[in-house]
Amino acid sequence: MSNDSSAVRLTTALRAWIAASPPGAKLPSTRALVAEHGISPVTVQQALRSLAASGAIETRPGIGTFARVERAARPVDVGWQTAALGAAGRRTPAAPTALQPSDGDAIGLHSGYPARELLPERLVRPALARASRSEALLGRPPVAGLPELRSWFAAELAALTPAGVGPVGARDVVVTPGSQGALLTAFRALVGSGRPLVMESPTYWGAILAAEQAGVDVVPVPSGPSGPDPDVVRRVLAETGARAFYAQPRFASPTGAVWDSERATAILDAVRDAGAFLIEDDYARDFGIDVEPVPIATRDDAGHVVYIRSLSKSVAPAVRVAAVIARGPARDRILADTQADAMYVSGVLQAVALDVVTAPAWRTHLRRLGRQLGERRDLLLRSLHEHAPAVAVDAVPRGGLALWARLPGDVDLGAVVDRCRRGGLVVGPGDEWFPAEPTGNHLRLAYAGPQPERFPEAARILQAAITR
Repeated sequence: MSNDSSAVRLTTALRAWIAASPPGAKLPSTRALVAEHGISPVTVQQALRSLAASGAIETRPGIGTFARVERAARPVDVGWQTAALGAAGRRTPAAPTALQPSDGDAIGLHSGYPARELLPERLVRPALARASRSEALLGRPPVAGLPELRSWFAAELAALTPAGVGPVGARDVVVTPGSQGALLTAFRALVGSGRPLVMESPTYWGAILAAEQAGVDVVPVPSGPSGPDPDVVRRVLAETGARAFYAQPRFASPTGAVWDSERATAILDAVRDAGAFLIEDDYARDFGIDVEPVPIATRDDAGHVVYIRSLSKSVAPAVRVAAVIARGPARDRILADTQADAMYVSGVLQAVALDVVTAPAWRTHLRRLGRQLGERRDLLLRSLHEHAPAVAVDAVPRGGLALWARLPGDVDLGAVVDRCRRGGLVVGPGDEWFPAEPTGNHLRLAYAGPQPERFPEAARILQAAITR
């Protein structure tokens, strides 16, 4: 008889023994079970591991193995926390739609991450295997990040910096646990609780959440398909005394806006004249489709632009690695906040990220990714045009992961989202992307998610939900 079948037989016998014994009874020793059942110690251990995994027994090192005591469940009263915590004041939901899983076989146009088939899995898996065999597995990396990874981030930005502008160096780079950690650190270190932070509206929901967590006072400025009005940015900076403006000049989420050179220059001038920081979130650096705008950080060598570059979405969601690039005392404050908050980013994840982005196949993957995103974007646009005429897309994004769609003003947005879900379609309500009052009925429709072949079906469900 094989060990497996003997272990199953012993497991069955022990379950019967446990059922007939009082809670907390001590099981016979391994030696006693070997003698009683005529099996090997290895088989006994297999059976005990199976029982422990199912919660039937618990092992107390040095004492023995016991039948698990069933503890009666009782209601837990945490009502006292209401007074201790006070009002939350949260504008964003605890679980934004972009992070929620799809329901069963529902079509998902809500995801904030690319579908698995758009990720460089063939690069990530061997990179993780190599990292697990390296010193990164057991060593503690420097607080600012692995020197080689910091050099890569700096070199990427320096390669785009024009002559006459001093390029950033590796010392200016601080590696953070994803862009969300970078945002929170930047807001705490550069703005501070109770002080104003200018922010586009609409903008990335994660930035709104980070601002709330940092306790800063958000001052919204309207932003459209081309970005915010530089004159409005200048006026708001002057009126509020704000010393930071958070923005996504490249494939802004959710609008897809790309600032042209003239707008970027005017906004950077306004920030400089105000003696402020431009916190440039380049989350979609790797998601260009038919344009590759240059980061505004390449125009600045006086420390006004604090640049955030993430790899989490383009390498893999599990590889939460990003960088904040800043100069002067701003960099030192960011490093100090990072150290106090997370101490350091996993050396294994940093090694994986570095392995992937320095592989020769990385650039090939990005070119293929751009083509795939373009095909999915165009398919979703065609599907909406043919099957959902009530949905308007005012500007076709030239990169990024989603469309910013406008619905008729007389519909109930919440009811539309709910009807879609009941019809088998999950969409992201645009209200989650406004730091101020929403300016209309919008949906963020992700074309980078799974099952693009179902886009026509999704458009029909959406049209029915609007016109019902």
